[in-house]
Order: sequence, then structure tokens, then C-alpha cells
Amino acid sequence: MQAPTPIPVERLQFAMPPAHDSPADERRYRKERLAGALRIFGRLGYEDGVSGHITARDPEHRDCFWVNPFGMPFKHITVSDLVLANAEGQVVEGRYHVNQAAFTVHAQAHLARPDVVAVAHCHSLHGRALSTLGELLDPITQEACAFYESHVLYDGYTGVVVDAEEGHRIATALGGHKAVILRNHGLLTVGDSVDAAAWWFLSMERSCQVQLSARAAGRPVMIGHKQAVQTREQLGSDLVAWINYQSLWQDISRSEPDLLA
Repeated sequence: MQAPTPIPVERLQFAMPPAHDSPADERRYRKERLAGALRIFGRLGYEDGVSGHITARDPEHRDCFWVNPFGMPFKHITVSDLVLANAEGQVVEGRYHVNQAAFTVHAQAHLARPDVVAVAHCHSLHGRALSTLGELLDPITQEACAFYESHVLYDGYTGVVVDAEEGHRIATALGGHKAVILRNHGLLTVGDSVDAAAWWFLSMERSCQVQLSARAAGRPVMIGHKQAVQTREQLGSDLVAWINYQSLWQDISRSEPDLLA
């Protein structure tokens, strides 16, 4: 019996970030992904009261950012609920208030990093727990290596961030990295897409959980510097993050299509 003929690679489907014909198309795309990411975060229990935000830069008005409404449960957010605010936190489109304290940090991160499309910050359980230790993620798993020498510690806590100067200091600490651990506060991640920023937050939160669990059980074995760098180069790009995130997007958009309303 003759063996089956392999299908040419170019005929196989593989999702890649789409190109957009207009700012309006790209805006709609970013808002859909933002609403979906917020719902995923809600499913995972990342929101804590009114704390927690994901922001997405508007593709046309680049100093304005789409954000979840103040006090609305992540699990219920739709595209039409999203609010557009300028860098001062003033609402320029939408029906709801924004959380000024949280938005201050996001706006400063966006302003400091023109390459960043999205910023994610929530008071997740394991991220907060690790942040109290005032230390970075160790390269103890393949996933943690994506953050190796690509995240930093903001080693200070001054209470709820309400002024632009404190937000600027956090953005300065972030520098060109993909994430920052805010001591005694939690995690903040950025990406060149909503998908990437959301994936980095999800992966970083799980890496925090693994590190805390491993330490509770014994003494974790570190991955060597050379191997950690090599793994980061393979897995640490925003494109890889976007690709990793697609199964989550397919799940949330198919199971909860009302988010697109």
C-alpha cells in the first residue's frame, strides 16, 4: 500500500497577527481582543474589587488608551463597554468612569514605550505573593526563562499610585523589559499587542505560582545562564506570546460571543 502523500506546508493553516486596512479596523480588533482578555482574567479570578486593568493604545490617537470601565466585572465586559481615556485619565469616549489610580501607571508605561500597544496589571494571588519577597523570577522552568533578564523589580511601595510622577518612576524601572514586579503590589506586563501583554501576565502569574510551590517543597534547581538566555530567545518574543494566546482567544470568543457586542 502506498504511503499517504504529505500535505504541502503552505496549505496548512497557522494563525499570525493580522494586517489591517484602516485605523477603524485595527481599533475594532484591539477592542475585541481587550474585551476578551478581560473576560479571561475574570475567569481566572485576577480581579480584586475594583483593582486590575488592561489597556490598549488607540491606533489613531496614540496618546489615548482603551480600558475597562471602573467597577464593572471583567466577566461581563463587552466591546461597547470599553472606555477611551487620554494620558491624563480624562474620558474622551464611553459611558463610564476609569480608575484614576490604576490608569496613571498604565498611561505612563504607554508614554514611555511607544512600541507598547497593551499593558496588563492585576492583583493576582501568586504575583502578589512573590512580590512581597522583593525578588525576581528564577529560571527554574522553560516558561520562567521567557522572563530571564527581561523583567525587573520595582523595589519600592508608596501606597496607591495616584500621581503621574510615581507612575513615571514605575515606567522608568520597566525600561525596555516585558514585565515588572511591583514590590508588595503585584505584576505588570506589556506587549506589542493585547494578546502578547495578556499572555505574559498569564505566564508570569503561573511562573510565580511554580516558584513559590517549588520553594515550599525544597530547593529548586536553576537553569544555567546560557540555556536560560537561549530559551528566552526562542520563547520570549511578543510574536511567540501572541501565538501562545490564540487558543485562549478562540475559547473565549466561541464560548462567550456576546463579548463582541
